Amino acid sequence: MKITLPLTLIAFMVLISTQINAQVKAPQLTSQEQQIVVDSISSKLTANYIFPDVAEKMASSIKSKLQKGDYKSILDPGQFASTLTADLQAISKDKHLHLSFSPEHKTQRLSTTAEDSIAHLNWRIKNMKRNNCGFKEVKILDGNVGYLNLNRFYNVEHAGKTAVSAMNFLSNSDAIIIDLRFNGGGHPAMIQLITSYLYGSKSVHLNNFYWRPTDSNTQTWTLPHVPGTRSPDTPVYILTSSHTFSAAEEFCYNLKNLERATIIGETTGGGAHPGRDFIATDGYMIWIPTGRAINPITKTNWEGTGVSPHIETPSKKAFDVSYLKALETLKENNKEESSKALYEWAIAKLKVKTNPITLDSKTLKSFVGSYGARKITFKDGTLFYQSDRDKGTIYELYPYSDHEFMLKDLEGFRIRFLYEGKKVTALQGLYGGGGMDKSLKNK
Repeated sequence: MKITLPLTLIAFMVLISTQINAQVKAPQLTSQEQQIVVDSISSKLTANYIFPDVAEKMASSIKSKLQKGDYKSILDPGQFASTLTADLQAISKDKHLHLSFSPEHKTQRLSTTAEDSIAHLNWRIKNMKRNNCGFKEVKILDGNVGYLNLNRFYNVEHAGKTAVSAMNFLSNSDAIIIDLRFNGGGHPAMIQLITSYLYGSKSVHLNNFYWRPTDSNTQTWTLPHVPGTRSPDTPVYILTSSHTFSAAEEFCYNLKNLERATIIGETTGGGAHPGRDFIATDGYMIWIPTGRAINPITKTNWEGTGVSPHIETPSKKAFDVSYLKALETLKENNKEESSKALYEWAIAKLKVKTNPITLDSKTLKSFVGSYGARKITFKDGTLFYQSDRDKGTIYELYPYSDHEFMLKDLEGFRIRFLYEGKKVTALQGLYGGGGMDKSLKNK
């Protein structure tokens, strides 16, 4: 007799079988393999780590622990990598330094055949494109404030065109907010490219680097030419969090010390040592900081301390704080009335978002009535607006002052109620472009 099992049961059995096989096949470290790993990373640290004396201390420490049997009970390769990373960082305090175990990644990235190298490069480019080269969001906010959410500084070779498009898109903004709260770093060349759009054509000294393996020094400057339009006079605000790290911190540190940007948010992670991956053994890779940033202004860097913001606030509030700061500064520095009105319009919307206003039912009911072709009604504690000009569509109202209201799902139009004494006599329509009209309340 043939027995047919349900597909869900078959899938479950396959899953359990796979997990059991994976557990059985999981590699178990031998003491000899541990010795090879420790010896390998020790030699690479002493030859390449930015501070030779610290490298010697790290190598001596893990060799001593291995000899004493501290690692004897660690049979899982991944756990061994995590333990060694913690032991190395305990001495160096360097958050960049880490050991990883990933035989598949090693095979992809460090294989010697041309075919595998090309395959890995294509894999990297594909994943970079899926992340839109780190440019998660680029938009213009109310008040003509540009916003860029950048979560990675990818290599200019592949991400440069996207960066050029983004910076040109922002070039008509009155202020620019660059969100690095979830940016873990990347390539210094992308820092150079983006920063170049925030200056004129005259090159500006950004940073210096010392590289231990070659005992050499390099410098980075803004570029004398970039495609499109620069924004050298546009105010810049950078959002940070404790997760902002490495190259993202350099971007903040450079612009802070050049007094080109206002940093808003949390103190960053504190990783200032660039470097690269080294093969330790089959499956093990170690990322070693081989260089040190030396800012031309401070003569030091942000290693271990992070970049402190000008305005400290929890990262989740950094956007609202920076947006309001940008709008208020623009309003204060602009003498043109139409521009002031533009910024005031955006400020009101932001303030009601961060600090909603509540009016009592008695006050709300005082606005109820007909105002020419417009009608205000009250239901379940809420005011509603309806107009023959808008084909009778009903919009919910919410207050941003004791007599001014915004319309839910309708941008560019607001309502102000006018009084004679204590009596509401008219409804004033307010338009985003600065226009106004007036409808008297029906008798």
